[in-house]
Amino acid sequence: MNALTFPILRLLSDGKFHSGEAIAKHFSISRASVWNALQHAEELGIEVFSVRGRGYKLPQAVTLLDEAAILKAIGDQHSTLRLEVHDHLPSTNSYLMQNMHQYAHGACVVANLQTQGRGRRGRSWQAGLGASLTFSLLWRFQCGASALSGLSLAVGIALMRSLHALGVSNAQLKWPNDVLIKREKLAGILIELQGDMEGPSTAVIGMGINLNLPDSIKQHIDQPVTDLATAVGARIDPNDLLGALLKHLTTVLNTFEQGGFASLSEEWTRHHAYHLQAVRILMPDGRENSGVVQGIAEDGSLLVATAAGIQRFISGEISLRPN
Repeated sequence: MNALTFPILRLLSDGKFHSGEAIAKHFSISRASVWNALQHAEELGIEVFSVRGRGYKLPQAVTLLDEAAILKAIGDQHSTLRLEVHDHLPSTNSYLMQNMHQYAHGACVVANLQTQGRGRRGRSWQAGLGASLTFSLLWRFQCGASALSGLSLAVGIALMRSLHALGVSNAQLKWPNDVLIKREKLAGILIELQGDMEGPSTAVIGMGINLNLPDSIKQHIDQPVTDLATAVGARIDPNDLLGALLKHLTTVLNTFEQGGFASLSEEWTRHHAYHLQAVRILMPDGRENSGVVQGIAEDGSLLVATAAGIQRFISGEISLRPN
């Protein structure tokens, strides 16, 4: 990792041209060091324009993460959380899972750039500098992993509350872990658990929200996607968004600990994009079922009216069934 790369990228985050000479002078380094640092940025997949006589610039202005701004957005609840901002990580979830013993309850790791993000069912999460907000929260539960069914759905409620508070009122949930706007994916949730089925357990709650996806990223995604810049017609500050998410996550997780998903299921159902819709369910083993969504059980499983009666599904990929 080149230690100069991200300090220089912060300078370029205004989206304007900066000459190599001016950058070198700003950091008291050589122009060759500037070139090497920006070469490393390109190796990380960050596009940097270089124009002879004008210098370097990013394709557009980006707002990078700032610890003080995030803590201010969280407000009084920041005392229950431990925030760690990284310039670059392969995966915030993997980082917390690998270093779990070093972190206390309420630790949040967030990265300006995540290059090996993971989604459900082995998918990769495509992200770029300023394109997505990617973070993971470590939450320790006194109950066992067997009592945490429905946790990912509860986390979705925190996402809904945060987005609605920021004016994104048309966001909806898709069982079990996605957020949609007009049937296009805006965000995803990935939860990994460690611990005994009956004893204390730890959850690493990962989340990725599309902020402003360039076409170069969209073309690598195998499903319809959208971003917040498209949804609201303006850029949302990721520091404000993360602050709102952590504030609502703290509230929702405390509610979940006290009453399980049953205390949140009605609110979740109100936001479900496919409630009472005819759907097709693709099972992990390749089998396919179809029926009409009836609701969500208290353990977070999907209730579907099929030809064989009401069935519960605890996993699978759902899509609208063609007429």
